[in-house]
Amino acid sequence: LLSLSCLGDCQLHTSCGIQKCTTDFVSFTSHLNAALEDFDLEFCKALRAYSVCTYRNSKVCRGNLVYHSAVLGIGDLMTQRNCTKDGPTSSTHPEMTHDPCNYSGHTEVKEHQVGEKATPTYLFCGLFGDPHLRTFKDHFQTCKVEGAWPLIDNNYLSVQVTNVPVVPGSSATATNKITIIFKSYQDCTDQKVYQAMTDDLPAAFVDGTTSGGDGNSRSLHIVEKVSGKYIEMHARYIGTTVYIRQLGHYLTLAIRMPQELVMAYEESQDLQLCVNGCPSSERIDQSGHLPLPVMGKLLPWGAAAQPRSGYTLETATTKCHEKMLVKDIYFHSCVFDLLTTGDANFTAAAHSAWQDVEALHPSKEHWHIFPRSGAGGMGRDSKFFVSLGLLCLILIAYL
Repeated sequence: LLSLSCLGDCQLHTSCGIQKCTTDFVSFTSHLNAALEDFDLEFCKALRAYSVCTYRNSKVCRGNLVYHSAVLGIGDLMTQRNCTKDGPTSSTHPEMTHDPCNYSGHTEVKEHQVGEKATPTYLFCGLFGDPHLRTFKDHFQTCKVEGAWPLIDNNYLSVQVTNVPVVPGSSATATNKITIIFKSYQDCTDQKVYQAMTDDLPAAFVDGTTSGGDGNSRSLHIVEKVSGKYIEMHARYIGTTVYIRQLGHYLTLAIRMPQELVMAYEESQDLQLCVNGCPSSERIDQSGHLPLPVMGKLLPWGAAAQPRSGYTLETATTKCHEKMLVKDIYFHSCVFDLLTTGDANFTAAAHSAWQDVEALHPSKEHWHIFPRSGAGGMGRDSKFFVSLGLLCLILIAYL
């Protein structure tokens, strides 16, 4: 009789803890960053903790649909992430498992102690092409910046790039050298210097090592993705990821770093392209505003069938559209680079730069940047023609 009477409303009176299980899982995973190499490890630990919690509640939650949905969801996620059923689980007491060389662990402890949400804000910066800069503030610029320039210079990290002319007689430049200094930090790492140059993209620091610290904590390490063409650097102790690629004869860089560390610099370190952009005297674009020239005309420097690069506006547009379907600023940068240099490797550079945005930029809604016209109310098609017109104008200034 008791069991029959329970069919209707026992679920309301039993202590099914599925909501607590789910809340804990969200707490364990909300700070995780999919771009960091230890994401799968930490996510699997959280999934196993979630699974253990649901198992403990299996009897009291037997008739709860949310419980059964959670069990199925856990199984699917463990399969997708190749998680083993046996292994470590996330702790409900972050302070007991605090890792001083894990930046996300710092924020967990802070949240536990202060009782406030402490999820860090991450920022993205990228440099590619001849050269195009996306700053930490999501401002997009095209600059000259020939010679050595600091991209980042704060209390934790310094990044310097060297740009050289691409086309004889032109002010167009591209990056052929990148120097990165990871500054010493507590017991997590000694100072480590990395240097890449055209045709020399090593998978080690200049001292020959591939990691910082004791080597076991992997608080700082280099991963070679494509030999001589693509490496990643993961600095867990400062929550920072760096991608460096060589495409053609030039290098590209993308970096993701916590905002509080990005802003940790002295007044004398204010010349940072990723933070404040290029000086106005070095800008090629016109402050993001795109003037509208006569529609339908090709490059205005003569009636020749093709400009000196070997590409017309039409052929450059077609070539870039093969790699990038969305005609945002990365697409227009590709067209600009082809018209400037005639080097098809810049198409791959723009496409890879966009892939790095997808991998590292924290805010999907801000991935795409479309050229600003300076005249309000223009739709996407109008922006496309406006931006192509800009290419014609700034190429004149460039050459």
